[in-house]
Amino acid sequence: MLILAFDTATDVAASALVDDGEVLGERFSRAVTLLEDVDALLRQAGAHPSDLAALAVGTGPGSFTGTRIGLAVARGLALARELPAAGVSTLDALAAGADGAVAVIDARRGEVFVAGPAVVRPEALPFEPGTTCVGDGALRYRDVLEARGLVVPPSDDERHRVRARFHALLADDFGSADEILPLYVRAPDAQQMRA
Repeated sequence: MLILAFDTATDVAASALVDDGEVLGERFSRAVTLLEDVDALLRQAGAHPSDLAALAVGTGPGSFTGTRIGLAVARGLALARELPAAGVSTLDALAAGADGAVAVIDARRGEVFVAGPAVVRPEALPFEPGTTCVGDGALRYRDVLEARGLVVPPSDDERHRVRARFHALLADDFGSADEILPLYVRAPDAQQMRA
């Protein structure tokens, strides 16, 4: 089954084309170039949009705008190609690519997203010393985490990247893209500013 997977919830958008578990291509860029990346992946694999069997999209938590871009693209492609889609937590996909580590995504405003999903201050993470933390939140707050005895791999370690290949492998409940809901965890900045 040929699955197009992508996640735009973090600063680095990831997309992948996976056929029965085999990764045919993977790209990293920005959310605003997602459709260009999709086109490049299909061309690289010698595939056509009509060859796609399903979509797997990251649902966050992460950037409000980035998450919305990914879901909008998934809904548009699903509608245009009549494709089933599945939502996959960005935290789950990040953790799947880092065996034994916990995912920590930068939530801005001095906070991080972690499994639950929950948003917490980095100094309040509920992890035991020696726990390995991966993701852009772990990188941003390396000093705070390491001071608490947590382990953060080197900045160039691949485990810090959200890889769309894991979205395709974790996706299992395919249905209407319109039913996929984002994992925001907290209200958008604009809504908080109005309050």
